Amino acid sequence: MNSPFSFKPLALPATLEPLRQEVRDFLADASSNWSGWKIGHSWTGFDRDFSREVGRRGWIGMTWPKQYGGHERSGLERYVVVEEMLALGAPLGAHWFGDRQSGPLLLRMGSEEQRMRFLPLIAKGEASFCIGLSEPDSGSDLASLRSRASRVEGGWRLNGRKVWTTNGHLCDFMIGLFRTGASAEERHKGLSQFLIDMRSSGIEVRPIYDLTGEAHFNEVTFQDVFVPDDMIIGGEGDGWSQATAELAFERSQPDRYMSSYPLLPLAIDAIRTEGANDRFAQRRIGEAVAQLAVLREMSLSILGQLQDGHSPAKEAALVKELGNTHEQRIPELVRELLDSAPSVAAGDKLSELQGFLVQNVPSFSLRGGTREILRGIIAKGLGLR
Repeated sequence: MNSPFSFKPLALPATLEPLRQEVRDFLADASSNWSGWKIGHSWTGFDRDFSREVGRRGWIGMTWPKQYGGHERSGLERYVVVEEMLALGAPLGAHWFGDRQSGPLLLRMGSEEQRMRFLPLIAKGEASFCIGLSEPDSGSDLASLRSRASRVEGGWRLNGRKVWTTNGHLCDFMIGLFRTGASAEERHKGLSQFLIDMRSSGIEVRPIYDLTGEAHFNEVTFQDVFVPDDMIIGGEGDGWSQATAELAFERSQPDRYMSSYPLLPLAIDAIRTEGANDRFAQRRIGEAVAQLAVLREMSLSILGQLQDGHSPAKEAALVKELGNTHEQRIPELVRELLDSAPSVAAGDKLSELQGFLVQNVPSFSLRGGTREILRGIIAKGLGLR
C-alpha cells in the first residue's frame, strides 16, 4: 500500500562521531554549573556569551556558504551539533531562530545586500532574531492576520500587533509577516515579510507571563514603524509561501521532540541509584526510548528531503504532532517511576528540571501550530480533506 507520507531512511555516517565527541567535550565543561531550571529553558534560554562561543567554534550557520560567514558543512553535521546541544539543555536562545529559520530564509529569499549584512552576524552569534507571525486574533490560523504594512516614500509603515514572540524583548531583529496588499478576507494574498530592527521608533514590547512567573513570550506592538524598502524579504506578496516554507524547517527540528529529553537520563540515573530498576521501570523507559528513536528517524528523513530541495510540510506536521505528545509524556513518566515531587526550588537538577517541565509542557503543543491545525494538515495529506 502506497503511503501519502514519505519517510525515506537517512542514516548518520560513522564519520560524524568525532564531531559529536567534540561537541560533547565542549558541553561537559560548559554545563558543569547549569541548574535544572537553566537546562529546562534550553532553546529559549538567552545567553549571548554562549552563542558567541558556539559561533566561534563554527557551529552556527554550518551549512551556509563561506562568503556569508558560513562553513559549508552538511545538514547532517548541523543535526549532530543541534542534537547534542538539546540533549544537555544548552542555552541556545540568542542564536536559535537566526540559525534555524531567519538565516535560511535570507539565504533563499533575501537580497544579496541582506545576506552580506546579516548572515555573517548570525554565524558569529552577534545578531539575534525573533519571529513575528501570530497575532491576538490570528494564531494557528495565520492567514487571517491583520497587521498591515503601508507604502510610504522610501519604504513601508508598519502598524499592528504580534504575540507569543519568543525573546522579543532581547532580540536585535524580527522577521515579521504583514499584510501589504489584499484585504484580510482574501487571506493568503498580499502578505509580505519584513526584516525589522527591534530598536526602531514605534515598537513597544510587553511581556506575557507564564505559569512559572517568567516571560520569554512577548506582545510586540507596531505604531507607524518605518521600514526601508531594502528590508522587504523576497517580493511583495510572497510572504505566505515564504512563511509556510519556514514552518517546515521549524516543525521538523529535534527541539520538537527533545524539549523534555534532558530529564530522561537524569531519571534513569536516579532509578538505578534507588535500586528501582525493576521490569516495570525497564518497560516504561524502553517504550519512551523506542518512541524517541522513531521520531529521530522521521526527523532525519525530513532533513534529507529538505536537503534535496523538497518541502515536506505534511511530514513535518506529523513529526511535530507525535513529538509534542512524546515530550508531554516524559515528566509524567518520571513521576510514575520516582518517588519524588517535582520542585523548582529543590536544589538538584532532576527535581528542578521536572518542576520546570511540569509547568511548561502544556504549552509544547501550541508553539509552531496547534494540534488542530497540524491534524488538519495531516488529514489533508491523507486525502481526508
